Amino acid sequence: MVQLTRLDRYVARLMIVPLFASLTVAAMLLLLERMLSLFNFVINKGGPVDVVWRMLANLMPEQLGFAIPVSLLLAVTLTVRRLTLGAEWDALQAAGFSAWRLLRAPVLFAVLLALVSTWLIGFQQPYSRYAYARLKFELQSGALGASIKVGEFARVGERSVLRVEASREQGRQLEGVFLHSSDRHGRDLAVSARWASFLRTDDPDILLLRLHEGTLIQTGPQVAPPRVLTFSVHDIPIDLPRIEAFRQRSDTRMEVTLPELWRIAGDARHPEAVQRQARGTLHRRLAQIAVLFVLPFLGIAMGPTPKRQASALGVYLGIGLLLLLNELIKSGERATAAGADVALVVWGPFLLFATLSVGLFLVLAEKAGGQPLAPFHLTGRKLVVLGRWLGRRLRWHRLVGRHVGDNVQGKRQRAGGGQHGGDVGLRHVHQAARRDAGASEGEIATGQEGDARHHHAQGDKAEPDSR
Repeated sequence: MVQLTRLDRYVARLMIVPLFASLTVAAMLLLLERMLSLFNFVINKGGPVDVVWRMLANLMPEQLGFAIPVSLLLAVTLTVRRLTLGAEWDALQAAGFSAWRLLRAPVLFAVLLALVSTWLIGFQQPYSRYAYARLKFELQSGALGASIKVGEFARVGERSVLRVEASREQGRQLEGVFLHSSDRHGRDLAVSARWASFLRTDDPDILLLRLHEGTLIQTGPQVAPPRVLTFSVHDIPIDLPRIEAFRQRSDTRMEVTLPELWRIAGDARHPEAVQRQARGTLHRRLAQIAVLFVLPFLGIAMGPTPKRQASALGVYLGIGLLLLLNELIKSGERATAAGADVALVVWGPFLLFATLSVGLFLVLAEKAGGQPLAPFHLTGRKLVVLGRWLGRRLRWHRLVGRHVGDNVQGKRQRAGGGQHGGDVGLRHVHQAARRDAGASEGEIATGQEGDARHHHAQGDKAEPDSR
């Protein structure tokens, strides 16, 4: 039996918080993606809102089956990153503890989570999927009790239509009720009442609608003239539609456990297409469980950061590799159902992922001063330098373009100013000459003031002559 030392307990304590935090966040994000569509579906079907929470609870095992690997990888990576940033990683290496020694706590978590994933993916997920399909069927068939929308006509039975203006006490009391029903003999019944309520009967297929303070009109081929009745209390039985029984758990890949998949994949009595589909689903689930034993190697390799840097490149790179593997395994499942070799399309990507993870870990564990992410950091720095150079080039081109535009606009103004003639044209030419000669802005302003005084003096001299 492996005995945990103080170092193992310390690493495990560091892993617990990010493990459960990321597991909760990942599961909630995956469920929120489905929550909006479920709310729209339930509301459109007129079902009670609590059905949404029951359907989300049945989707939880499926979402956890994907959230557990992500949480384990994040927990290991963030723990090693914290040890690196706090210089504890260097202290452990100086004390003689290698990366192999730190594997004990992550591998223990991987074994525990693999057992949980086996129960979730192999057994709980198929039954939860079947319960989800059953809730969906009952909601569509009205077995859960369709809610009556205020202000709209709702069908309550095979031959009855009901409309209410208001609902009180969580739907137990209806106000402004209008009911129209017909029987097999062609007789129609129209009722309006001030308020009403539904009551249960001994027969589960019959519902009693008790009306208060209203008027009843009955018409039909044998009713002439129409009958009109004013009442204070009147009961009308309503025949509920007959609901079909839901199917049994099928042999589809989503509702079959791991032992059942194993039996179907090797049973010649099933069609070849069903066997291929079961084989692909079986190996996809086994690969999702087996990947948990590889993630400790990848997490430790992605955790260390370069000296005097707090880069989180390893976190994003590890998550990206895990997501890519998940998509490749799902694609391999579909390819197996189409006739491809399961060893190539499912276990091939898994072996590549495992080889890459162990290889990066060996660089860190066996090479002195090894940095598995050094090539990625070097590529990232080169990209940053290239981005800065491109940014400077773009700014330089914008400045040059703006300077050329200003020169062109100035030449157009000088050329346009010469067409007006007179002293105004001379003033623009004078300013352009000074600007071309390198005169300062102060000199240009002084020249403008002198020109203005000159024109003013000429105007004063011209006034006596004109008089």
